[in-house]
Amino acid sequence: MHPSFVPTRAFFTKGIGVHKNKLQSFELALREAGIEKQNLVYVSSIYPPNCKLVDIQEGVQQLKAGQITFCVMARNATNEKGRLVGSCVGMAFPANHEHYGYISEHTAFGQEESEIGDFAEDLASTMLATTQGIEFDPETAYDERREIYLMSGKIIDSRSLPCVTKGVGNMWTTTISAVVFLP
Repeated sequence: MHPSFVPTRAFFTKGIGVHKNKLQSFELALREAGIEKQNLVYVSSIYPPNCKLVDIQEGVQQLKAGQITFCVMARNATNEKGRLVGSCVGMAFPANHEHYGYISEHTAFGQEESEIGDFAEDLASTMLATTQGIEFDPETAYDERREIYLMSGKIIDSRSLPCVTKGVGNMWTTTISAVVFLP
């Protein structure tokens, strides 16, 4: 791999795993997400310029067993019966494809999919807005700030992929949500 590798494509994926062992519940979550055969390398929050978002089927087909694969991943686990556990990645896309975007990771207990998804999108959008010079009041609600971000013409969209479930008694329940990068 070239030292200045910049991904050209990416995809969202998520998974849930349940097992008596914590590590094996994580492995099962990776399997459900379709990325269990990769050597995953966690990277931080930049969505590269000119990177194309592809669907999960196309993305997974491009992966090879044992491949070193870069991703931004949110991961959470519980062994408490009935405890709501969740993970989410959020992404904010710049209007100018020559500019980079942001990806955020968020994990929580007790939050529904809409709550965890909105929070992850808010994080990514706010990080992107600050780099774009968009003026906003950080104390206003995300829905209001999102309108400001979109009306600025500098941020075109945001997305998230929440993964939320309830813990199973005497078992580990793991949730993952990820953006996986491709060459």
